[in-house]
Amino acid sequence: MSIHTTLRYDDPRAAIDFLTSALGFRALDTRADDRGVIAHAELAWDDGDDTAVLALGARRGVDDRFDTGRAVLYLTCDDPDALYRRAVTAGARVVMEPVDQDYGSREFAVADPEGNVWSAGTYRMTG
Repeated sequence: MSIHTTLRYDDPRAAIDFLTSALGFRALDTRADDRGVIAHAELAWDDGDDTAVLALGARRGVDDRFDTGRAVLYLTCDDPDALYRRAVTAGARVVMEPVDQDYGSREFAVADPEGNVWSAGTYRMTG
């Protein structure tokens, strides 16, 4: 994988809890600073034989040159309806209920506690 998504959160511990419980990410590595704040974490998204890695950490104030703001991200999965049920059961805010798109994908979207939108569906981009 040559592109690694990186996000900043006000509460990275809560983000990790949400992403692992609601969407099924797998925590690979978590590193805290001297104050116990998550400075860097890596989470894996497993999709069949493919694994993508998401990096995240704490926002560092208004002068943070690498603050990402809010993002929209897309996860590929074979069963978006099951993932949707998992996300809703875990308390995710629904942005878009599962729908069949004109381009052949079945997908949905939820928001994490800090407003990032996570879409998931069967559409796989070709490269």
